[in-house]
Amino acid sequence: MARLALVTGGQRGIGAAISEQLHKAGRKVVASYAGNDAAAAAFTERTGIPTIKFDVSDYAACQAAVAKIEAEHGPIEILVNNAGITRDATLKRMDRKMWDEVIDTNLGSCFNLAKLVWEGMTARKFGRIVNIGSINGQAGQYGQVNYAAAKSGIHGFTKALAQEGARAGITVNAIAPGYVDTEMVRAVPEDVLQKIVARIPRGRLGTADDIARGVCFLTADEADFITGSTLSINGGQHMY
Repeated sequence: MARLALVTGGQRGIGAAISEQLHKAGRKVVASYAGNDAAAAAFTERTGIPTIKFDVSDYAACQAAVAKIEAEHGPIEILVNNAGITRDATLKRMDRKMWDEVIDTNLGSCFNLAKLVWEGMTARKFGRIVNIGSINGQAGQYGQVNYAAAKSGIHGFTKALAQEGARAGITVNAIAPGYVDTEMVRAVPEDVLQKIVARIPRGRLGTADDIARGVCFLTADEADFITGSTLSINGGQHMY
């Protein structure tokens, strides 16, 4: 029977590519989303991948969603914590709400979902968790103290949780994407974008598929000796 994967933020951008590549690799996939019902419906119609709407920063909402997914589709054996937001500002201009929203969504969601699938994975002696970090969690970024802190926290969370899961057959890894050709990055002014690309030794932005291929690799049944690792997919921009 095909293993079931839950991909948070899985119906647009990098998340959509992850969902689609896992689906093509023979996984059953459920993609979560936060707000755009029309976009989610269009994604399901195009790909055949079901979607579910819930707030990944809300533990009770995650609990209800996991229960619904497992009742309808079976046990979650693969978890990809991809959902994330930005609320960029310098510390001087950042308020507590901007800090809390990013920490709760980007980092708190990793705890919420991992906690809720952990017992089942442990009982079945199999699990694959991949947390999507960021180059900016490794190197920092001006005007992103909240985002960089959350993504850096993901890398520590991954290493610690990997130690807890190893003997139960659960691998926990992270991917740290560099600058990827998404709507968010393309919204950057052209002169700034050119400066970003100039700092990438590979000479181009990454693609969502570049990241998705890494997720497929780390979630394969055969990847059972890789845990606690961070795979940096950034074209050589930051060698960490």
